[in-house]
Formats: sequence, C-alpha cells, structure tokens
Amino acid sequence: MELSTQTIKQRFEIIGNDPLLNRAIEKAVRVSPTDISVLVTGESGVGKESFPKIIHQLSHRKHNKYIAVNCGAIPEGTIDSELFGHEKGAFTGATNSRKGYFEVADGGTIFLDEVGELPLTTQVRLLRVLENGEFIKVGSSEVHKTNVRIVAATNLIMDSAIHKGKFREDLYYRLSTVEIKIPPLRNRKEDIHLLFRKFASDFAKKYNMPTVRLDDNAQKLLTLYSWNGNVRQLRNVAEQLSVLEEKRNISVSLLQSYLPDFNSNLPTVLNKQKDSSDFSNEREILYKILFDMKKDLNDLKKITQHLNNNDRSVDFNNEEVSGLEKLYDSKNEVESKASELIEINKNKIGFEKTAPVEDKYHFAEEISEEETLSIQDKELELIIKALERNKGKRKAAATELGISERTLYRKIKQHDLEL
Repeated sequence: MELSTQTIKQRFEIIGNDPLLNRAIEKAVRVSPTDISVLVTGESGVGKESFPKIIHQLSHRKHNKYIAVNCGAIPEGTIDSELFGHEKGAFTGATNSRKGYFEVADGGTIFLDEVGELPLTTQVRLLRVLENGEFIKVGSSEVHKTNVRIVAATNLIMDSAIHKGKFREDLYYRLSTVEIKIPPLRNRKEDIHLLFRKFASDFAKKYNMPTVRLDDNAQKLLTLYSWNGNVRQLRNVAEQLSVLEEKRNISVSLLQSYLPDFNSNLPTVLNKQKDSSDFSNEREILYKILFDMKKDLNDLKKITQHLNNNDRSVDFNNEEVSGLEKLYDSKNEVESKASELIEINKNKIGFEKTAPVEDKYHFAEEISEEETLSIQDKELELIIKALERNKGKRKAAATELGISERTLYRKIKQHDLEL
C-alpha cells in the first residue's frame, strides 16, 4: 500500500506544504521499492539527509543496514580504506585487516553525503561498484562483491563540477538515474513560519521553558529574509531565541539582531523601505567613483587648457588623439551618471539643492585641484631624475620617460628648468 505524502511527512518529521517539496517526497516514495541509484541535490542545509532515510525505510532493504557517510569529512588519504576496507600492512598503521562500508552494508543502503567531495581516484572505484557491484580492498588484489543500494547527495552544481574536471561525468550519470531536487527555503515562503513554530516548540520542551512567539512584523521579516543557510540556519535562530531571550514575544527589531547581513539578505521589496541613511551609502559609492576618475579628468583639463590657449606646440599623435577622445567620453559619462544618481537620491529622500551631497561634490573638486598640484610635482621630479641619469641628454631622457623629445622640451619650458 502506497503511503500518502502527509503520512511520510509525519513519519519523518518533514514540515511544509510547498509543491516542490511534495514532488520531491513523491519521487522518493516511488523510487524506494527499486534498487535504482538516486542523487539528492540542493543547497546546504535544505534537509537532504531525510530523503535517503525515506528511500531505505520504504524499500525491501529496510531490515538491513543503513550507513550514512560524510565524504567531505574523511581525509583523502583514508577514504578508500573507509569505503572499501584494507588488508593488514597495506599502509603505515594498518595492523589488522578492516572491512569497509560497502562490505559492512552488503544487502542494505549506503548514503554518500557530499559525494561531490570525493577524490577522482575514489570516484573510479565507486563507478566500478555501481557498474557491477565489485570492489577491491586497499592493499589487496582480490575482487569482492557487494549488493548495496547507493543514495548520494551533493550541494554542488554538478554541471560546473564536471566542466572543471572535479567530478567524473560517467559517475554522475550512474548516480543520478533518478535525481531528487530539494528546493531552498527562500522558495518555500509559506513553510518558513511553520518550521519556526515547530523548532520553537521543540526547544521549549527540550529546555523546559515557554515557547517563543513572533509578532506580526517579525513574521513578515522571517518570510522576507533569504535564509542562505536554509532550514539549518532557521533552526539555529529559533534555538538562540529560545535560550538567550527572556521575553517570549519576539519583536521585529529583536529578530533582526539575530539575522546576519540583514540588509544584503533582504529582497528588493523590503529594500524599498530604506531611509536616508541607506541612501548615504549610495552617495559614498558615487563619491568614490568620482575620486577614482579624478586623474583622467585632471589630465584632460591640462590638455584642454593648452588647446584653449592656442598652444600649437602640443604634439598629438594618433594614440594621444584616441586617448583624448576616451577621456572626453569618460568625463561625459561620469558627469551624466553623477547627475542621474544625485537626482534620484534627492527625489527618494527629499533633500534640497543645498543638501550635503552637493557640498561633498564641491569638496571632491577641491581635493582634485590639490592632487593636480601633487601630480605636477611628481612629474617635475621624474623629469629631473631622468635628465640627471642621462647626463642632460633630452632624447635619452624622453625615451626613458616614454614621451616624445618634443613633449619633453615643452615640459622643460613649462616647469622653467635650467639645463
């Protein structure tokens, strides 16, 4: 008799009514009577470990062993021994022969968690087990047979891991005869508060204290938060609130203090509620862009100053003309973006034309003027040193500085250098 999805949830303590979650449970139930290998995928903390248990408990292997192996927690040098066993003397410290998990779990189920972390050499051994049920112990040449069902799980994007050469493509297709995808918590909006209430109730019983409850605004925040750590992170927050807070009614401000990277983890909907302090961060980014562009703009000012003075001694080659065009384009683009962002921020937070953002912009221009003087001083210093090193020979000095001799002559006159 096939069990209902609700019955499975109650039996394995799975909370939620999300359609994608229900579909994953249905797939696990349908595949369990077979011996097909299964790959469970999903982000870290979504609860992948529950599905191998469902598959094993509903299969004909349920009376045999179920072994869960965290492949990412076993050192690379010993993982082959852990999985396939070893003979006495196979390596330093191997004082006795040892059975591996595949031999111990013969007739049962092995759950390989974080299978994407397996070394490539171990992947080759695992592929042989999947193909014909054979394996060889470390330090032995004898072939052993095993009849195990393999259920694996990973939080990696397998296509990317295969493309980077970290995971064998043939092994992936062997493991993923059936793939069960577990949705992240942020895509299960309706389930988030249900899960929190379940965790809060469990911890209240565990620590013998009243259950914590969220007010309406805190419930909304709980739903809007992105939960990068998924169900595991939500459980941790519920436990911290249960243990650390004396008040049993949790406000939105209190809940916020338990959510790391609060602002960056909220979707756009909540970010629309930002106040003027949030927009100040945007302005700071704008100022940084302006400061980063000041050197190019200063160079542009010097060139245009010569042009305005009808200084025909300026020698422009094709590269310099192209560079001048780029500087004009950069200047226009930055000024356009600056004006646009300033106007947007004005409209959003309602400050007048005399708001600090314009004061800071003028301040940026003053700093730019000061730094122009500094650049001229550095330029003069470099020219003097180049001339000294080349004993006053302008052609050699110009070559060292990477400019034309005519440009060097003009700069010597500009700085009133006496040679």
